[in-house]
Amino acid sequence: MNKSALLGLCLAILLPVVCYFIVDHFSENAVPMPPRYYPDSVISKVEGGKEITDTIWHKAADVKLVNQLGDSVSLSDLKGKVIVADFFFTHCPSICPTLTKNMKKLQSSLKLKDDTKMIDTTFVQFVSFTVDPQRDSAEQLKRYADRFGVNHDVWWMLTGNKKTIYDFALNELKLGLQDGEGVDSNFIHSQKMVLLDKDRVVRGYYDGLDSASMEKLAEGIVFLMLEKDKKKKRNLFRK
Repeated sequence: MNKSALLGLCLAILLPVVCYFIVDHFSENAVPMPPRYYPDSVISKVEGGKEITDTIWHKAADVKLVNQLGDSVSLSDLKGKVIVADFFFTHCPSICPTLTKNMKKLQSSLKLKDDTKMIDTTFVQFVSFTVDPQRDSAEQLKRYADRFGVNHDVWWMLTGNKKTIYDFALNELKLGLQDGEGVDSNFIHSQKMVLLDKDRVVRGYYDGLDSASMEKLAEGIVFLMLEKDKKKKRNLFRK
């Protein structure tokens, strides 16, 4: 392994842990938390003679699809988890294999090892939606997932109704707003990865083919996993 590859591997492994200690040591306001996207409404009320406003952010709708193991699953099954989503198809000859490889590296960088205190991956779920469900059956997705060494517990590859998938991509995650000239509504082929928080609010878009953008995504995942609940602090590490 050359020096550049070794350095990249070390950064991938250490970056999430470093981010943890940054957020853990400083208050949330002292670090650049991923922004929220797409306000649905703004409400205001008066408390103690002062007007207080609160933004209601768009929550991505629940979808029910089938994963690579043939199980019917829905995003509501992931309650309390940070979600990283992307879109692909298994016979893609261009960007999709690289997207999957980079997602795998991201998954590995957050991997919990029994003999070390690494990030607890029960707080994050990777979700890859096929944009060609007619050809990508659950069995085909399983073959593709096994080819890339996907951990089926923390990474779903989903197939199902095409309209459901495309409506989710375009209207809930709003991919068309993030891809410059927009995406083909008849066949989505985006290299974006989308970060959603535990409330399914979009918190960022990242170029899945760009190493610097992927590092930012790794930071964003850890920052969201450390985002404080109002009543108690979340424990990211397993004991």
